[in-house]
Amino acid sequence: MQKAVGRKQKLTVRFLVIGAVGSVVWFLPAASRRLLLASCLLPTAFCLLAFGQPGVPQPNSPLYGARPEQGSVSTGLPKVLLNVGIDQRLNEQVPLDAVFKDEQGREVRLGEFFKGKPVVLSLVYYACPMLCNQVMNGELGAFRQISFNIGEQFEVVTVSFDPRETPDLAVAKKTTYVKAYNRPGAEAGWHFLTGDAANIKRLTEAVGFRYIWDEQTKQFAHASGIMVLTSEGKLARYFYGIEYPPKDLRLGLVEASQNKIGTPVDALMLYCYHYDPATGKYGVVIMNVIRVAGVVTLVLIVGMLLAMRRRSRPVAGPPAVANNG
Repeated sequence: MQKAVGRKQKLTVRFLVIGAVGSVVWFLPAASRRLLLASCLLPTAFCLLAFGQPGVPQPNSPLYGARPEQGSVSTGLPKVLLNVGIDQRLNEQVPLDAVFKDEQGREVRLGEFFKGKPVVLSLVYYACPMLCNQVMNGELGAFRQISFNIGEQFEVVTVSFDPRETPDLAVAKKTTYVKAYNRPGAEAGWHFLTGDAANIKRLTEAVGFRYIWDEQTKQFAHASGIMVLTSEGKLARYFYGIEYPPKDLRLGLVEASQNKIGTPVDALMLYCYHYDPATGKYGVVIMNVIRVAGVVTLVLIVGMLLAMRRRSRPVAGPPAVANNG
């Protein structure tokens, strides 16, 4: 029911905007119409085009606890999954002093990868037969569709939560994904880490990532998702599932950077769309869209008046010739 109401509100706003703009530009000359539409309607189009995140769990999904204060629900999950999930820890600090090993086997501190840029964090294990590969494939697909470059505007840190895994596995994964990403600087900006149980526990608990070893299948049971962190190592955004819409990821990176990266269009999009922790995606803010539409309509009206004023000015005739006869 709430979804249906939300869709009706969005459609109502769109029809109001289209009607208001259309009634104004109808009386303009063709050239003025094209100019005003190109310059004024483009920002509105960015706000009105809703984009979602396919496959995102609903707020009451047992694996993704954005609002634990809402209480528990009957899940019907298998017993092994009862302690599996992702609990959001927005604005919490990750342990930057936690020690891991990079792909070359060198000991590194987590804080070394926070270099004044936002960081995308993914928790996987490299020998995972299915889900972890889908997580990495999903983030790779999103990375390839945004104009920001790994190593330039943001860093990526992928950490194995299996303490038995070694840098040999990490370097193999890195080689595969850096090659598939195929942009300069990715090798220095995408880091694949392994670590011991103590440091892995510190990190997974800090970000709310709950997983368990399933003795029956000899695999880890875990949820899927990625996190965006600020350059100070604070959790800014969570994106769930195995597909991460590029627009959502881009907006998350812009916000995590405190608008140090991005364009004026990103700033406008962030005015029209806000992050919802309950769903892990960006949703339209109806009132802000109405405000933007009102400003655009006002600009169109002013443009129309100026155009009409120019058209109504009298055209000066040729100068009079003196008659000397």
